[in-house]
Amino acid sequence: MSRIDTALTRLLDIKTPVVCAPMAGASGGALAAQVTDGGAFGFLGAGYDTPDKLQEELSLARSVLRLQSVDRLPIGVGYLAWQLEQSPSRAFELIDIALENRVQAIWLAFGSDLSRWVRYIREYDSRPERNHKTLICVQVSSVQGALVAISDLKTDILVAQGNESGGHGYGSSPSLLTLLSSILADAPKDAPPILAAGGLSDGSQLASLLVLGAAGVVLGTRFLLTPESLYTDAQKRALVAAKSTSTVRTMAFDRVRGTLGWPSGVDGRALYNNTVRDMDSGTDISVVKEQFVEGVRSGDADRMLVWAGTGVGLMSEIKGAKDIVRELHHATIQYLNAASRFVVNKQHEG
Repeated sequence: MSRIDTALTRLLDIKTPVVCAPMAGASGGALAAQVTDGGAFGFLGAGYDTPDKLQEELSLARSVLRLQSVDRLPIGVGYLAWQLEQSPSRAFELIDIALENRVQAIWLAFGSDLSRWVRYIREYDSRPERNHKTLICVQVSSVQGALVAISDLKTDILVAQGNESGGHGYGSSPSLLTLLSSILADAPKDAPPILAAGGLSDGSQLASLLVLGAAGVVLGTRFLLTPESLYTDAQKRALVAAKSTSTVRTMAFDRVRGTLGWPSGVDGRALYNNTVRDMDSGTDISVVKEQFVEGVRSGDADRMLVWAGTGVGLMSEIKGAKDIVRELHHATIQYLNAASRFVVNKQHEG
């Protein structure tokens, strides 16, 4: 498989400019490793994991990739910075586990002081005996956030998350095309690779975003529909059955699960169901919680949580992560070639 040459594929030494998002409770070591093994780059989501659980997932990834304990681990770990800020001592332990495993990258999002964690990672890597640079990836939802990440945080990779993204994000963020175009217009010429995230599903979208100026894309929902994802069979069936109009931005699931503490303005995009309906209509939260817990236990799509982006309606089957990467790779090349021929033909017509 030939390399699709972008700033991202050169930086990460991969063939396909696709990144699997670090999805808490969904992208573990097996998924991250299979995405990387397919020629793209996989992140696992540390999310609400304990240090022991994170180490377990990293060890699994190393096993899947057939690597020794001393080898660099070519996957990334994503952290919710607001959770790190709640317990700094535990945060340093969690970050240390990733650094000790020599992961290739760390993803930071949703925090009030990302510089603290960036500084810690840089200082850790600067130790004389270290001989390893951990790439830092920062997720943003505004032009101002992007400029701060580039100029102040010196991020190695920038992720522009549009409103269409599944899972958590800023409800006021622009659509992906608007956000990405705005960031590309204002970013300095020496900006790091800029990735597009939000509602993406196939090679035609990847190709169009590369033409626009992105160095690659981030996919989340598409990789939920894999044997390697940590989603249950019931959640995967719900995704397959979903339409493009099935998602909604809401805090209903965070309220019933008690996963609050997100920065102001953040909510989540998920499949709309009776849990959201009941919360929106003012049903007693204790009743909704009880029904939610039972729905999770029984796999009831009308009650359980299924994070999903707006592109879910274009996904109709469960497929291995490596197969998805290869499919995206070949489709992207076809669309890029078609776009090139179109440009040449228009020039000849002129």
